[in-house]
Amino acid sequence: MRKLLPLFLLLLAVPSFAQQGPAATYFKDIVLTDQHGKRVRLYEDVMKGHTVVMNSFFATCTGSCPVMTKTYLALQERYADRLGKDLRLVSITVDPQTDTPSALLEYARRAKAKNGWFLLTGSKEEVELALKKIGQYAENREAHKNVMIIGNDRTGLWKKAFALAKTNEVAAVVDSVLNDKGL
Repeated sequence: MRKLLPLFLLLLAVPSFAQQGPAATYFKDIVLTDQHGKRVRLYEDVMKGHTVVMNSFFATCTGSCPVMTKTYLALQERYADRLGKDLRLVSITVDPQTDTPSALLEYARRAKAKNGWFLLTGSKEEVELALKKIGQYAENREAHKNVMIIGNDRTGLWKKAFALAKTNEVAAVVDSVLNDKGL
């Protein structure tokens, strides 16, 4: 009769399980649509192996969203050599009915978003699930949060930053997460 390994040894023997951190499990089944109309798995296609700066917004917002967009533009410039490589910016709409992929693509064009900045939408249910997972869900779009979630998938460090703070204050939080060594 074959001897059975304890379950924890068996799980450690499976490389993909042993290498995945908590974010892989937490964000596992979230699928959204990017500004190009491509379906993306939030963890596998966007977050895995990267540091992400995530916020919620809507493209027709005239209040706090333009301020957050200016901060993202400043981060995009500051981290130009890392954007799309080990750093990604992620904006998830709170208004999926209006913010279609084509509307987000136009928003990205006007904002001068570069490769590495994902603007995400989906069905109402998909967007609500994603926003709840990152602590950004709001009953109506005007009540969306003004917080950025910054996470380093490689080290597991996650922090929040007030999205309306001065850019250098947000950048200091991004620096601390992006350059975390996981010690």
